[in-house]
Amino acid sequence: MNIPSSITDSERLDRLRLLRSENVGPVTWRQLMEAYGSATSALEAIPELARRGGRKKPYKICSKSVAEDEWAATDAVGAQLITIGEPDYPVALAATSDAPPVMTVKGHLHLLNRRCVGMVGARNASASGIRFARQIAMELGDKELVVASGLARGIDAAAHEGSLKSGTIAVVAGGIDVVYPAEHQELYEQIIDAGIVVAEQPVGTKPQGRHFPRRNRVISGLSLGVLVIEAAKKSGSLITARMANEQGREVMAVPGSPLDPRCRGSNDLIRQGARLVETIDDIIDALGGMIMPSAQEPEPDLFSYAKPASPSSQELENARKLVEEKLGPTPTPIDELIRQCHLTAAMVFTILLELELAGRLDRHPGNQVSLL
Repeated sequence: MNIPSSITDSERLDRLRLLRSENVGPVTWRQLMEAYGSATSALEAIPELARRGGRKKPYKICSKSVAEDEWAATDAVGAQLITIGEPDYPVALAATSDAPPVMTVKGHLHLLNRRCVGMVGARNASASGIRFARQIAMELGDKELVVASGLARGIDAAAHEGSLKSGTIAVVAGGIDVVYPAEHQELYEQIIDAGIVVAEQPVGTKPQGRHFPRRNRVISGLSLGVLVIEAAKKSGSLITARMANEQGREVMAVPGSPLDPRCRGSNDLIRQGARLVETIDDIIDALGGMIMPSAQEPEPDLFSYAKPASPSSQELENARKLVEEKLGPTPTPIDELIRQCHLTAAMVFTILLELELAGRLDRHPGNQVSLL
């Protein structure tokens, strides 16, 4: 059952418009919301911010009609949109720095705020790996833990199958109505009936290579920890493990035969400090007190608090040249930029926001930026 939201339909639509506007990604969206308190105010402000960042041509804001069309298309496939700050939005994911501002969901919404373990692994998994994944997923359900995975072949599918009765979350790379791989249509429908499917991309989007790392950071962001079962070197599962580590989640891995190339990546994770998992007890020990019951009451709106005073236009003008001089094509950590410029974090963040909206700034993993 949905929890009522205090956010108006008009504001929710503007939050979608803000996300679909030019040069606005998850990090920029959150910074704009924190700076202006509402999407409506942010939409009014961004053309001027982009101009100050050096943009010459008019800034393209997503029109109301385009956002309404996406909303209607989402409704048409039986799904709905939720945004950060709404009660149904997963609290654990909202705490990550680049959480999807808007997600499409279909299924049982209450599962999003249950304690969750991510499970990922090889698409061409061995029979023993699939059996182990299915069994561990069932045992996690017995401990009242939800399982999140990516609906891929192999380990992902086994994880969903094992947790159907207790609660499973499928995070898909494309639109929520696009089943990939197509052979998982029946499993997808079973998850809709018993669990929930989550998508960051708009309805109708066919998954592309660049969408899968974004999906992976949602799986880890939803979870207390991520379990890797059979992962080759340079596999997508290792990307999920890296993102889990960056998000402060527990990284766990099942050891495998040194003769099986499908296990080299997961064995490497254990060498690097991931928790070795052979039984459900290893997972419970790794997660420790995180699985104990506690109240998880989200704020009614994360962006409704009083905002600190913004830097004056004169202060920004004096600082803008200094920040641009320190930036170049090589990614630079934002913390280092703040130290070298001897400016406040608020000042640097504002200037970076202007540059990004102008299309002159690129963001990189590890809170780094570069000038385009």
